[in-house]
Amino acid sequence: MEALLTFDVIVPALGLMPRKLISSGSEFESKIGYSRAVVDGDYVFVSGTTGYNYDDMSISEDVVEQAEQCFQNIKKALAEAGSSFDEVVRVRYLYTDKCDFEPCWPVFAKYLGKSMPAATVVIVGLLDDQMKLEVEVTARLSS
Repeated sequence: MEALLTFDVIVPALGLMPRKLISSGSEFESKIGYSRAVVDGDYVFVSGTTGYNYDDMSISEDVVEQAEQCFQNIKKALAEAGSSFDEVVRVRYLYTDKCDFEPCWPVFAKYLGKSMPAATVVIVGLLDDQMKLEVEVTARLSS
């Protein structure tokens, strides 16, 4: 009888990592159909992340506090993926008001000052008027 080669046998044999999906537990992930982060190959792709505290589904009115919570949410996803802020290579900041960008600079420097990723800032409309920003990052897996 011949042995069948399955995905879980072939992928490790080729030195490839299977794709890993990471959830924050947000109800939006299952309703919309996305993951908080996806590990694919040597990279972690973290979805646009807002300042919601997923423990109690609250959000601050203060943009700097929202920025801090964004990075706390991203930190959890990166850790679960096996990465960290030191490995971030790309960041996208999505703001509803361009005047809110500069007050958040100290938060960004706190988390990304060492990795100094490529960055883009875009002014957008977000789905909930309480959301003042969304942050998306791409990171390498920790070596």
